[in-house]
Amino acid sequence: MKRKWKIIIGLVVVLGAGIAAFANYRIQQAAIIKVQTGKVTRQDLVQVVTASGEIKPRNYVNIGTNANVPSRITDILVVEGQRVKRGQLLARLESVQPEADVAAQRANVSSTEADSAASEAGLKSADENIKTLQASLERSKTDLERSKIDFERTSKLWDEKLVARQEFDQKRIAVDSAAAAVRESEARINQFRAQRVQANAALSATQRRITVAQANLRRAADVLARTQSVAPLDGVVTNLPIRVGETVVPGVQNSSASLIMTIADMSVITAEVKVDETDIVNVTLGQKAEVTIDAMPGKLFTGKVIEIGNTAILRSSGLAASQSAVSSQEAKDFKVVIALDNPPEEMRPGLSCTARVTTATRQNAITIPIQALTVRQKGDLVPEKKGEPAPEAPASKEAKKELQGVFVIKGESAEFREVKTGITGATEIEVLDGVSDGEQIITGSYKVIRTLRNEAIVKIDNKAPVKTES
Repeated sequence: MKRKWKIIIGLVVVLGAGIAAFANYRIQQAAIIKVQTGKVTRQDLVQVVTASGEIKPRNYVNIGTNANVPSRITDILVVEGQRVKRGQLLARLESVQPEADVAAQRANVSSTEADSAASEAGLKSADENIKTLQASLERSKTDLERSKIDFERTSKLWDEKLVARQEFDQKRIAVDSAAAAVRESEARINQFRAQRVQANAALSATQRRITVAQANLRRAADVLARTQSVAPLDGVVTNLPIRVGETVVPGVQNSSASLIMTIADMSVITAEVKVDETDIVNVTLGQKAEVTIDAMPGKLFTGKVIEIGNTAILRSSGLAASQSAVSSQEAKDFKVVIALDNPPEEMRPGLSCTARVTTATRQNAITIPIQALTVRQKGDLVPEKKGEPAPEAPASKEAKKELQGVFVIKGESAEFREVKTGITGATEIEVLDGVSDGEQIITGSYKVIRTLRNEAIVKIDNKAPVKTES
């Protein structure tokens, strides 16, 4: 009996030791963290910013009414989608009163021009009469001088009693007659000069009337021209919301009642997209872009960035952040305009599109998977010691400093390595310093990378997870 109990007790002791050893082994295995790994590789890397928006012409004009009062559409000379030339007549508004005003002002201009012509004729006639009288005056003065000379000669002969009294009297009368003719010519010249002054004053007044009449005519013609809508540029009619007989209202912004049509210059087509505020710092003018359009699947269009907005746009309302009365921390976008190369004829404004702007490229760059990158506080990098609890992180400012890095496989442990990064690709990120080509780093799982401590014991398990059927 004693032998039997000894055997039983021995078996129990052996079984207990085996169980303890197995439990210890399981505990040790549980402390080893399973990780997925990858290698640091060299490859060409492209950084791309993706944004969505719509197709728009680079230059377009909303044509409204220029009339001063609401006017009725009497004629539309184009259809939507039609190509037009600059200066081409597009539509006419009701113009009965403006046409009458133009006709009245033209008649007024014609009347004042006729008065001006009459005044100019009178002035010209006065000038000619003055010239004629001046010639007559010169002749009268010559006759007067000749009469004076004859009279002086006759007076000397009269003193010597060599001529008769009758001849002496005739010479004296001739002098008086010649002097009277001179005075008459001078008086008539003064009279016509006065008439010339009056005619000149009348001409000046008439010319002022012509100026006023022409100004009134231009004003009336401008009012009439406002009843005709003409194309300000070469382009395509992309919007024609009105019909003949409808009334357009001037001076009402953003109102369908004030818009006649939209003319777009389709020679330069752009993709206007909204780029997230975290990506806009990487976008610069001239960068190449690829654009896809939802309505044209399978087609890829190229272009380049020609404009970058400086004002943030609230994503919820589409308004500029500077126009918002309430301070908001919501996400913001920035407008980026991409000019397309060789857009097809069937492209239309308003089509939804997606743009991929290439912001940077690297040749043969050292890269790691993005998911391998993690952040740790400097105080958390103190390695754990076996059998001891994890040390508490010091509360100093230096200890709380965050470091960006990856976990590198060193033997059976994971070593945290601080890295400096460059551009970011779709799934890879460039590493400028910290790791070397070919080194093995931990890439998963996400939960492991988030909680893994420096120099922890790890086990590599790169088996693909088994998918279970539901």
